Amino acid sequence: MEPGCLRLAVLASGRGSNFLAILEAIKQGRLNAQIEVLISDKSAALALQKAEEAGIPHIFIDPSLFPDRPSYESEIVKQLQAREIDLVVLAGYMRLVGKVLLQAYPHRIVNIHPALLPSFTGLHAQRQAVDYGVKFSGCTVHFVDDGMDTGPIIEQVVVPVLPDDSEDDLAERILVQEHELYARVLQWIAEGRVYIEGRKIYVDHD
Repeated sequence: MEPGCLRLAVLASGRGSNFLAILEAIKQGRLNAQIEVLISDKSAALALQKAEEAGIPHIFIDPSLFPDRPSYESEIVKQLQAREIDLVVLAGYMRLVGKVLLQAYPHRIVNIHPALLPSFTGLHAQRQAVDYGVKFSGCTVHFVDDGMDTGPIIEQVVVPVLPDDSEDDLAERILVQEHELYARVLQWIAEGRVYIEGRKIYVDHD
């Protein structure tokens, strides 16, 4: 992807905290990007309300109105292409991405996960980490493929797991790092620093 101001689309299903963190990074000049649209699969998602309050175009696309995932994703792709989106950013988007979206945006869909992948994929990653008894967890930004949190890893941040941590305690501390990491990685992409070779991601820090 050529360096420049990224035209972003955010896909979100929940409260939209990472969406707001990305928007704040843009406002502060730490991220050379513009959020062109927020799309949600949940009509009650707080992310839609936050997008409205921030003056960001937002769309609810109801999956139940489509006969299958390819049809649903074709509508998403239609909305993205109409806005000339460069990069699709998943921010608490609770659906697996399928072939239609992946083929339309190869290596142009990113996600953040609240664990050090490949450990603790899927839902409740913080609870999994606490229950397992690991000493360190964290968050991971990765490109999206057709698996669950299995795409090539771009960057990770380590967060210690404290002996008396609850799931919520750990989640809160990881979320602080998520907000910083996501904007930082998106800026690397905006600057053309991220290179992909197979499953390995290289970042030019020179």
